[in-house]
Amino acid sequence: MPEVKNDQDTQCRPQRQGSIVFVWYLLCLLVPLSLAQSASAQNLPDFTELVEENSNAVVNISTTTEPKSAGSGRSHDLPFNDRQLEQLPEFFQDFFRGPQSPFGGSPGGSAPRQSMGSGFIVSSDGYVLTNNHVVEGADEIIVRLNDRRELPAKLVGTDPRSDMAVLKIEGGDDLPVVRVGRSKDLKVGEWVLAIGSPFGFDYTVTAGIVSALGRSLPSENYVPFIQTDVAINPGNSGGPLFNLDGEVVGINSQIYTRSGGFMGVSFAIPIDDAMNVFRQIRDNGSVSRGWLGVLIQEVNRDLAESFGLKRPRGALVAEVMVGSPAEKAGLQAGDIVLEYSGEDVTLSSDLPPMVGRTPVGETATM
Repeated sequence: MPEVKNDQDTQCRPQRQGSIVFVWYLLCLLVPLSLAQSASAQNLPDFTELVEENSNAVVNISTTTEPKSAGSGRSHDLPFNDRQLEQLPEFFQDFFRGPQSPFGGSPGGSAPRQSMGSGFIVSSDGYVLTNNHVVEGADEIIVRLNDRRELPAKLVGTDPRSDMAVLKIEGGDDLPVVRVGRSKDLKVGEWVLAIGSPFGFDYTVTAGIVSALGRSLPSENYVPFIQTDVAINPGNSGGPLFNLDGEVVGINSQIYTRSGGFMGVSFAIPIDDAMNVFRQIRDNGSVSRGWLGVLIQEVNRDLAESFGLKRPRGALVAEVMVGSPAEKAGLQAGDIVLEYSGEDVTLSSDLPPMVGRTPVGETATM
């Protein structure tokens, strides 16, 4: 028995040594890799504290819109009454009652339409910023807070040109608020974070970087949008876009998509422009913008060469409207605006937001 035991010990020693050597080499390989991954992870932002500090001031907005009365639609043209429709196959019922029906649906057959979006509180007495398209046409607006309270809100005012709306929570007091930053300090490549309710999933957090600044979209000439790659989907509209300091720098508003969902390109309203709209709506109930009275077009390479410019830049005046401030100032078709009140006009799309931000009655130099 002792001899057998000694033989086993003798056989086991080399195996133990081999195992120790193998583990040693494995550690030599994995430790540097782990340290490299740890160093790489240290360069990535940690959003946890930012989310914890700001989620309370982000709200979910749900709206209810009552169906139009039968007299205002085409329902009276329906060739069947409700009882006759119920005797038809389901396919035909859907055809005549559906929202895409050429007959406008069945009288009394439409249910209230509900929609959802996001927003954020900018004052402790309950002012909330969101998108105009979130609350447009709504008969009832309910704001749900992070603590699950649901409070009614009234619509203070809207500005469809910038897709902005201002709400006031009724019955709210000493509410949590966001910290407002400065969108003009943003830089391309900077990390940003969104909090919202995509598809109704409350307080969803998504992150990305600023992809571009000063984007002009065909539908919104007065807004120099912030372009990001932050995932934005239906329900995120109106929610805040934060920088790493926990300050709101934009309002998530639109996406570019061919599928109906997020495709890596989203747009936010700069908070500088949004707060200007908010203050005007809060104080005056409406928004006024500067107006120049010109039609402009882009300066391409050929036009730049013909006008003696070293490179394409500025906004080419294509037409001056009669009686406009531009006409009184002496602008003529064929002029190129290169600077407006000390700001360079690089693209023609730069000019409308500059003019729009100018208070009515103020003198601007070009």
